[in-house]
Amino acid sequence: MAQEGCIAVLNAGSSSIKVALYDTGHDGALLYRGQIEGIGVAPHLKVADGAGTVVAERRWTGTLNHHVATAEILKLGRELLAGRSVLAFGHRVVHGGTEFAQPVRIEPTVVAALAKLVPLAPLHQPHNIAPIEAIAAAAPQIPQVACFDTAFHRTQPALAQEFALPRELTAAGVRRYGFHGLSYDFIVSRLREIDPDLAHRRLVIAHLGNGASLCAVHEGKSVASTMGFTALDGLMMGTRAGALDPGVLLYLMEERGLDAKGIDDLLYRQSGLLGVSGISSDMRTLRQSTSPAAAEAIALFVYRIVRETGSLAAALGGLDGMVFTAGIGENDAATRAEVAAGCHWLGVALDPERNAAGQGVVSREGSAMTVMVVPTDEERMIARYTGATLGI
Repeated sequence: MAQEGCIAVLNAGSSSIKVALYDTGHDGALLYRGQIEGIGVAPHLKVADGAGTVVAERRWTGTLNHHVATAEILKLGRELLAGRSVLAFGHRVVHGGTEFAQPVRIEPTVVAALAKLVPLAPLHQPHNIAPIEAIAAAAPQIPQVACFDTAFHRTQPALAQEFALPRELTAAGVRRYGFHGLSYDFIVSRLREIDPDLAHRRLVIAHLGNGASLCAVHEGKSVASTMGFTALDGLMMGTRAGALDPGVLLYLMEERGLDAKGIDDLLYRQSGLLGVSGISSDMRTLRQSTSPAAAEAIALFVYRIVRETGSLAAALGGLDGMVFTAGIGENDAATRAEVAAGCHWLGVALDPERNAAGQGVVSREGSAMTVMVVPTDEERMIARYTGATLGI
């Protein structure tokens, strides 16, 4: 029997922290969900209850860092829970390296190991660690669990994880890791509930948001993914370039005089939809624009998805279904339709009305392949893993 109380989940990004509270005594019911945005610029906290009613909203005139933002979340949480116990904190951690292939209870040695992985995920890892440290200082008696975006991909064949580099570099950890694993893990678990047969077949899951990737899944396990050593690889994203000829980096250093910091800023923050369009990293804004550059950015985004889908279909030896998820995947019917048109040779055919509705099966009756839209819930997945790890 589950212990009475709740599990708190924190999912920290570069300028935000998402938070969710789940009741352990009532089938994991969602109690509250919210996030603090604009960390470092103009912080804004908004929290809703399980029914979606906003119960708290706060703004700050000064800037906050992730440690202080976490303290503000803890303060509000105590007010909302009114004495109810938080049994554990679960965290999304982007990079687990080669050491962490499953969720782990956080101890000082774990934090030290995670800190060593910062160079592999510089936009994410430091911000994932900050709330862990803030909670350890404020509430050391409450256990914390780290759940890794890379862990889901550890089932990939060894060859799928290797680069064609000297073996010494591979042994040192320079390999393909893959990311968005908590999202993919949740989608697989959801498919087992709504379509058990499809869940075990050959699938490409498209996690399309500001960060975007595809994952080839068979029997519910990762076979290959578009992201590699870092979260820069693969698809074009909101501000990230995606797959790039390494020779471009040599050119930028030798001919343009960019150092590592300059290249980091270019590839992580100035490229992708933003860089190509010159307008925005937000697909919604680009869809509303009449600029040819916005149309080109969208077309390139779709083109990369279509090409990588073909690559993953080859890795799977065929394809039985596709699943769209995350912000763009769940909400942009036009992107789904354009990707489907590019993948028609694989047997993808969408039903326009179903696609416009954007829930469940969106493929046409008689389509050779099942195509679905399934909302992801990384926080729910983290709560499950946290409870399982601690026996709550």
